[in-house]
Amino acid sequence: MSHNNQRIAYGSTLVALGEENPNIVVLEADLGKSTMSFMFQAAYPERYFEMGIAEANMTSVAAGLALSGKIAFTNSFAVFSAGRAYDQIRQTVAIGRLNVKICGSSAGCSDFGDGATHQAVEDLAIMSAIPNMTVLSPVDANETVKAVRAMAAHDGPCYIRINRNNYDNVTSEEASFEIGVPSVLREGSDIVVFATGYMCVKALEASRLVEHNISVKVINVSTIKPLSDQLITDLVGSCKAIVTAEEHSVIGGLGAAIGRAVRHLGKPMEHVGIKDQFGCSAHSYDDILNYLGLTTQSIQTAIESMYNLSK
Repeated sequence: MSHNNQRIAYGSTLVALGEENPNIVVLEADLGKSTMSFMFQAAYPERYFEMGIAEANMTSVAAGLALSGKIAFTNSFAVFSAGRAYDQIRQTVAIGRLNVKICGSSAGCSDFGDGATHQAVEDLAIMSAIPNMTVLSPVDANETVKAVRAMAAHDGPCYIRINRNNYDNVTSEEASFEIGVPSVLREGSDIVVFATGYMCVKALEASRLVEHNISVKVINVSTIKPLSDQLITDLVGSCKAIVTAEEHSVIGGLGAAIGRAVRHLGKPMEHVGIKDQFGCSAHSYDDILNYLGLTTQSIQTAIESMYNLSK
């Protein structure tokens, strides 16, 4: 069944995985009705561990469960999943290559009402820098289902970033998903836009609004790490310039990863993302995206600027 909310897709996929594999266990840091892990609790209470507001301890317990042969999913808001438990993730889970799957829910600025303390603008950078960590950022609910299944099947530490809000799917339920493989959402030949998460939606909107003579290719980068230089170079192809778009700091996230992959191509590049600043409280998701410049217009401007620069 298709959903239009990544959190519900995540929770329902956990339940399905729990039915298929008795070694799946789920740990929660007192946010089960927000991360949607409570769906697993209802189905498999004996395999669900409510750890309280204690992400560091939750991660250590998950490591122990992984060492005993379990596939352990930990859950909290992304800002706490990646931040509060960083030491335990690095020292135990990542160095030990343990089978712990970390869910960062309400990622980016999707928790618009709670302000900077609850908005993860740096989680992709933190997680990507940890050796042995796989970092996923699915575009929509349909892809979230496949990404969570891929995490469960992958042997080793994984981090997934989940958006809080409802929005229409841009991929089909049948679309393929493979860790490390970006997907083409729209073909084009002049400018290539590499986007991740909800910014793929904005990038598609922008690609339809640009001056009619600009052909825009839109790529969904659902795996931030590992990211193959060769795959990215092949996707750039003969496009004249590159734009990246992410709901994350321009430092250390998707833009940095793409920049590293195409460093030898010598093509103009622009990054749309959060400029070295925290989020803030807002009345709506659109309000904070507008405030931070994470808009269709920002991507459109970047596309047109890069096109003019590359002529």
